[in-house]
Amino acid sequence: MPTPFWSACAGLALAAVVAMPALADGLKDEIAPTGKLRVAIAISPAGGAFWSTKTEAGYAGVPVDLGKDMAAQIGIPVEYVVYQNSGQITDAAGKGSWDVTWLPKDPERETKMTFGPIYEVADATYIVKAGSSVTNFATLDQAGIKVAAVNATTTMRGAVAHLKNANVTGYQTYDEIFGLLKSGEVDAFALSRDQLNKMAQKLPGTRVLDETFKKTVTAVAVPLAHQQSLAFVTKFMNEAVTNGTLRKAYDNNGLKDTPIRTE
Repeated sequence: MPTPFWSACAGLALAAVVAMPALADGLKDEIAPTGKLRVAIAISPAGGAFWSTKTEAGYAGVPVDLGKDMAAQIGIPVEYVVYQNSGQITDAAGKGSWDVTWLPKDPERETKMTFGPIYEVADATYIVKAGSSVTNFATLDQAGIKVAAVNATTTMRGAVAHLKNANVTGYQTYDEIFGLLKSGEVDAFALSRDQLNKMAQKLPGTRVLDETFKKTVTAVAVPLAHQQSLAFVTKFMNEAVTNGTLRKAYDNNGLKDTPIRTE
């Protein structure tokens, strides 16, 4: 005949088993109310750990791979919700348009979404047009100098705060700014150094400045008040760093030589 102690243990174990499906159902209801994991991505040829690209088969990028793996872990299909930049993803955060995303973090965005672990730290600087006499931040920050940035992004906000005299203008897409820099209609473009180095290879005569004006950190994020979702994506990203999932996503998207920086 079982003792009261073992009966109590058995009761707790049974309660845990019964509670597990309820917890899983609760998570799915919060993180995927449509039955699919809707992953917000921003499309651009810039590459890197944040941007994704359009391909013949669909989409490619670090967030694309992570979203696919996350959906598989939950046991639901993935659906990619496409935007032109991280500012548009931020604007849609309170509209129920997406369930999870990976994007640069800053204090303004923390009022609109909740962030989990950081998985990339990038140095932000400027590339200057071919033939420019600008060689450093001091010669860049002059009246009449036109600096472009992707609109409503952490990099644009950083450039506006950094430059006191040059004029910073936001544009919706990387492609638009690429064209303006190539034609000489803007003097400089603010973005992360690794992306600008790749741009410089495509635009002979341009120069990436040596100085850094801010550190941009990129992290997983979910809509505000989605506490079960936050707990899940936090666990997912911590495990992705240690089990090789994040490294594989980097390697699959042209970042084999890029170290994973979590702080």
